[in-house]
Amino acid sequence: MTSILTNSAAMAALQTLRSINTNMEDVQSRISSGYRVETAADNAAYWSIATTMRSDNAALSTVQDALGLGAAKVDTSYAGMSSAIEVVSEIKAKLVAAREPGVDKTKINKELNELKNQLASAAESASFSGENWLYNDTTTPAGIKSIVASFNRSTNGSVSVTTLDYDTAESILIDTQDSSLGQLTKGVAVEQGAAVGTGTANATYHLVLAAGGTAPTGSVLIDLTSATPDDDIEGMISAVDKMLSNLTDAASTLGAITSRIDMQENFVANLMDVIDKGVGRLVDADMNEESTRLKALQTQQQLGIQALSIANTNSENILRLFQQ
Repeated sequence: MTSILTNSAAMAALQTLRSINTNMEDVQSRISSGYRVETAADNAAYWSIATTMRSDNAALSTVQDALGLGAAKVDTSYAGMSSAIEVVSEIKAKLVAAREPGVDKTKINKELNELKNQLASAAESASFSGENWLYNDTTTPAGIKSIVASFNRSTNGSVSVTTLDYDTAESILIDTQDSSLGQLTKGVAVEQGAAVGTGTANATYHLVLAAGGTAPTGSVLIDLTSATPDDDIEGMISAVDKMLSNLTDAASTLGAITSRIDMQENFVANLMDVIDKGVGRLVDADMNEESTRLKALQTQQQLGIQALSIANTNSENILRLFQQ
């Protein structure tokens, strides 16, 4: 049946052409955006996963920044601690020299005073971003400092932040408010004279007296005069040696934290890359496939237009019949 009111062939060709044009729009959108799943309408499940993981990656990027800031604080503290160890080692050597007969102890004491000033300067200068893990001049005792180390998402969807904690009480060298909290300001008990080897400490020494601070109860400042007995000097050497051991332990801990931060930074960077790849597999368009599909659709579109043109000529053929 041929009808001039209803052109079934043209309607079928038009419907096919519309479908081809819709597919072309989808392909062109994927090519222009680079995404196979750009909106929730494309694939709600994949879009939801990708959006969540992109958000997590942004959080991990912030973790990277926090690790960098934490590394700078640790490095600053380690630099100050390393300097302090060198100075304390020099003080120990000066005290050993003072033990030699005939040495001018007052001159050595002048050197000791300058070395103590250097210790105070190094401790006070080891500050980064307003935090100093070697020097405390507040009424609040030095406590635990936390560095954001990772962002975690559990299987049930809950999120948490993991921190790397360090107790600065181990590294505080000088505490101006409470001398007992500083490695160099607190009293160190030692055995000297007849008590050596007995296991009973009979003398207590501290190396630095903070400006405005008070000496630890029962402790004597390491200071030389021309009349300082040899037993006292040996006791001072023992006290400085213990301080040096404590500083070495603190520096070892800071070094271990530095190593941990470096490993965590590498892990976070790799984790972000892996997440990016995973999201890409879900939502990125395969450009080779899309370009091939576009070429095929362009061919189909041309054929559809030709088919629609042919279908529309049927009415013209009917008109010729009436003209004869």
